Amino acid sequence: MALKFTHKDIEFNIGETVKVNCIIKEKDKERTQAFDGIIMAITGRGTNLTFLVSKKAADGVTVERIFPVNSPWIESIKKVRSPKRKVRRSKLYFLREERARSL
Repeated sequence: MALKFTHKDIEFNIGETVKVNCIIKEKDKERTQAFDGIIMAITGRGTNLTFLVSKKAADGVTVERIFPVNSPWIESIKKVRSPKRKVRRSKLYFLREERARSL
């Protein structure tokens, strides 16, 4: 139940919005693809540490992706925004649920 992890001397916490630039290999070419979303969970220890990033895509579809922290395919991780409130949970799975829009 980790609440934070460090990558290249930058500390990341649960609930922060991040932009993960990862390297995608297609046949003989490599390109960088950005995936931005909220860190929902951090699992594992040591070299097996992973974090789950969730984002809202088109038509209300939610896309979740798991990244290993020590992966050579991660080029960089940047903080975009901190959470509005203090996060008191180690896993933010309640963000998966659909909420009714308030008027």
